Amino acid sequence: MKLKDFLSRHPVFTSEEFEAALTAEQRRSKRTLESLLAYYTNSGRILRVRRGLYVSVPPGMNVDTCPIDPFLLAAKMTSGAVLAYHTALQLHGKAYSVRDQFLYCTRRLPRPATFRGYTFRGVAFPKRLQKNGKESFAVDVVDRSGIDVRVTSLERTLVDVLDRPVLGGGWEEIWRSLDSVEFFDLDRVVEYALLLRNATTAAKVGFYLAQRPQELMVTEKHFALLREHRPRKPHYLDRRARKSVRLVSEWNLVVPTEVMERSWQEVL
Repeated sequence: MKLKDFLSRHPVFTSEEFEAALTAEQRRSKRTLESLLAYYTNSGRILRVRRGLYVSVPPGMNVDTCPIDPFLLAAKMTSGAVLAYHTALQLHGKAYSVRDQFLYCTRRLPRPATFRGYTFRGVAFPKRLQKNGKESFAVDVVDRSGIDVRVTSLERTLVDVLDRPVLGGGWEEIWRSLDSVEFFDLDRVVEYALLLRNATTAAKVGFYLAQRPQELMVTEKHFALLREHRPRKPHYLDRRARKSVRLVSEWNLVVPTEVMERSWQEVL
């Protein structure tokens, strides 16, 4: 493939991907790679985002104003990155609000990056997934501008944002976003929730599904599996919210009144 063809097909790329597109003769010298990247950068054909990560600038467009896809940038921040939490909701088109912070799960945590007002932050995979080699469980691959992007499925995202609500944008954002999803594979939801081996998270998932039993066609089998793994003693839905709460005994979960009553719905 000619390098110009590579750039037209790769709106975002890493230096490793660029190097792989070189001919065998060109790859013999690392200096050739650096020289070519410098040439295309100086000529305004590519834009450096951070070390080893570049954006292709379409012919005729200005390097300072050319459009970029922040989802592609997030997906290329590290090898094996998986878009997750609120960013996954956005990519699936289910986020209640749009945010400029893009989250991705990764095995190694680089420093957060900022580019054109967007912030990119890596988050470690849940420890239980790392321990069992299950980081790719319930991960979808979607095509975006001809590039494969790995993103947590809606089923895994449901569990993830309940497990770590701060990364989901807070309870109102989480509830409004999840409520816009018309269908979940509940077997997959429950399997992933139990895979995390966290009693509080299992209770959170059970509590959420109990708010939409008929709409989501939740069966007693799903509830029973989650109920079996609920905490033995009451746990807080949100450790930071310990005032104005109610105990939901079915799940041994202490829930903020705001969430129980969905008080945000009263605000017009």
